[in-house]
Amino acid sequence: MTEAAAQTERKRALIHQEHLGPSRETITEEGFDEATVQETIELLRALHAWHVAAEEHSAASQRGMRLGSTDMRAIRYLMACKREGVIVTSGMLAEHLAITGPSVTKMLDRLEQYGHVRRMPHPRDRRAVSVEVTEQTSERARNTIGSDHARRFEVIARLSSGERQAATKLLRKLSALPVIEHEPEH
Repeated sequence: MTEAAAQTERKRALIHQEHLGPSRETITEEGFDEATVQETIELLRALHAWHVAAEEHSAASQRGMRLGSTDMRAIRYLMACKREGVIVTSGMLAEHLAITGPSVTKMLDRLEQYGHVRRMPHPRDRRAVSVEVTEQTSERARNTIGSDHARRFEVIARLSSGERQAATKLLRKLSALPVIEHEPEH
C-alpha cells in the first residue's frame, strides 16, 4: 500500500468512526471504492432516519389513542386476528406480547375500562374468555395507523418497479441477518 493510500485509509477510519464493528474497531472498508463506501453510509443513515421516523409515527398514534406501546401492539394483534376470524384468548395475547398472564389481565382491565376491548365468553370453550377490540377503537386505529400506511403506500407505489424490487431485496436481506446475542456487562 502506498503512503497516499494508507493516508486515505486513516482518513476514512477517522471520518467513519461512528461505524464500529463488534470489537469496537471501525468496520473495514477494504475492497470497496470510495463511491461504494459513501453510498453505503448514506443508505445506512437513511435507514436509521426511517427507523426514527417510524418510531415517531407510532408514538404519535399511541398518544392520539392514549395507549402505551404494549397496549398498541395488543390492539394491532386483536385487529389482525379479528380480520382473520381468529378468536383470541388472554393466553394467546400473553404469548404474542411475551408478557405474563397477570400482566395481560391488568392490561385488559385497563383497556376494557377505556372502551378499547371487550371480554366475552369463548364461543367454543365455556371455561375460557375471548377478547376482541371494540369497533370504535378499530375505527380510530384505522384512521390513525391506516392514514400513515396509506401515505407510505403512495410513496412506495410511485417508485419504479426496479426501485421497489431493489428495496424489497435489501430489506429482506437485512431482515434475514441473524440476531447476535451479547453478554451483559458486569
